[in-house]
Amino acid sequence: MRILKPLLLPLMLAVPLPMATVQAAPAEVRAAVADPGRPVEAVALDESRKPVEVLKFLGLEQGDRALDLFTGTSVPFTHVGYYAEIMGRAVGPKGAVVAWEPANLLDDAGKKNFADLVARVPSVHLISSTAADLTLDPASFDFVLMHLVYHDTYWENEQFQFPRMDPHAFLARIFAATKPGGIVGVVDHVAAPGGDTRAVVRKLHRIEPAKLRADFERAGFKLEAESDLLRNPADDHSKLSLDPAVRGKTDRIIYRFRKPR
Repeated sequence: MRILKPLLLPLMLAVPLPMATVQAAPAEVRAAVADPGRPVEAVALDESRKPVEVLKFLGLEQGDRALDLFTGTSVPFTHVGYYAEIMGRAVGPKGAVVAWEPANLLDDAGKKNFADLVARVPSVHLISSTAADLTLDPASFDFVLMHLVYHDTYWENEQFQFPRMDPHAFLARIFAATKPGGIVGVVDHVAAPGGDTRAVVRKLHRIEPAKLRADFERAGFKLEAESDLLRNPADDHSKLSLDPAVRGKTDRIIYRFRKPR
């Protein structure tokens, strides 16, 4: 894989879909989440994020080569490499995790944070580039995760030097990099239907599930199943997802997409 800037090396849908029944998670995922080496700040998020159940539903397997998009390298928005670290432990010595972070969001503190993560879990590798310059080898990933971040492909912000992205071009790159039969798991904050996507994302950091689904299907992925594991009917979808009143308690959709063989 060509690595740019390597750093240590609903709303219910109209069409019914199978809903997940949570089963006993694979031992390697349970062990990864329970590992005493994980930072306490990350462990504190487990109750609201339910990583064991989420990864069980999405189908991460030992030995997978996984891609974690918008992995998170600084604290204001998310814990550093939260899922990259869990997946890196879970895939085992025959697997690997590539964690991508937009270059404009990766500062010196973020590099240090991720260096510490890689020291704990050497199977994780950080790459950084602009979204437009993200280059990945074709058909190289068994599993791709976008956790609470797909909406950001519609975000733009001068303060954070985050330029406008082309969501369809971005997904085309991800589709090409996913192996035939590979899985793309998406978790995101639910928005009410009917709004302009970019305006809603700018104001609330949420996305309408139907829009998310349509984008991935347009890219060529097939929606295999959805889970209500993180749904919250008490969330009326009107608050910023980072608002302390709802942070960690938003209504969240989980989709499992698959690239056709």
